[in-house]
Amino acid sequence: MKVGWIGLGAMGYPMAKNLKAAGHEVLVYNRTQAKAKAHAEAYGTRAVERLEGLAEAEAIFSCLPTSNEVWEVAKALLPHLRTGTLWIDCTSGEPEKSREIAALLAEAGVRFLDAPVSGGTAGAEAGTLAIMVGGDAADFERAKPLFAALGKKIVHLGPVGAGHATKAVNNTLLAAALLAAAEGLLALKKEGVAPEKALEVINQSSGRSFATEVLFPERVLDRSFPLTFKLGLLAKDVRIGNKVTEGAGVPSPLFHLTRELFQAAAKTIGEDADHTEAVKLVEAWGGDEIR
Repeated sequence: MKVGWIGLGAMGYPMAKNLKAAGHEVLVYNRTQAKAKAHAEAYGTRAVERLEGLAEAEAIFSCLPTSNEVWEVAKALLPHLRTGTLWIDCTSGEPEKSREIAALLAEAGVRFLDAPVSGGTAGAEAGTLAIMVGGDAADFERAKPLFAALGKKIVHLGPVGAGHATKAVNNTLLAAALLAAAEGLLALKKEGVAPEKALEVINQSSGRSFATEVLFPERVLDRSFPLTFKLGLLAKDVRIGNKVTEGAGVPSPLFHLTRELFQAAAKTIGEDADHTEAVKLVEAWGGDEIR
């Protein structure tokens, strides 16, 4: 299949590569043209200088920071798109905005799936992402061969917006677990328990999470904090997660507190820091480091 790809960030760069490796013809566009050209040279994709160069594709992926950028590129491409084109948005976006984008694209007969992913840059590189999809069932079936090149767990969750809603809730749970683990481990350190020893037990017990099993052992305890997902983007996802619970009329005090804490972390630590550096907020308040 001929595929267009918009956005060669930390996730999009390897994902577009994997589509090419699976035998698809891939056209890549990035706001920084040098990055698209480098991708083409490295992986045999074809860089296009202008957005409308993607209009010949049968399916177009977007993988951008927010739904606002997706809206803008969709508007720009709309006059050039062909009826029957399938647009797949892997952005960690907003459910309501996704429905607006789907309605906009429908004016040109373009189909839309929201398909955010989870698994980090390692999962994007290995093609083992979890992909959560919202949209029409027939469009999902059509996209399955493309998703197979990108992920291992691919789930159709419901209508347009369902994927983005699930992604936002997932990331809010991640954020809450990260801060909860930081609070507990810092307290244990002050009680004389080495954090790495505490994690040995926690990770074989009911309190384990992705934060305790992966993030703390591999990124926090050694103070490496490799940049895989920006703190500002996780704070954005937590805000969306709050919109989901509020829109559903579900009382969510824990989600609200997590949003406030991540807003504070992004402000004090910096939006461009890795998301795991949010633990530094707890450390600053507690007067010690977790290591």
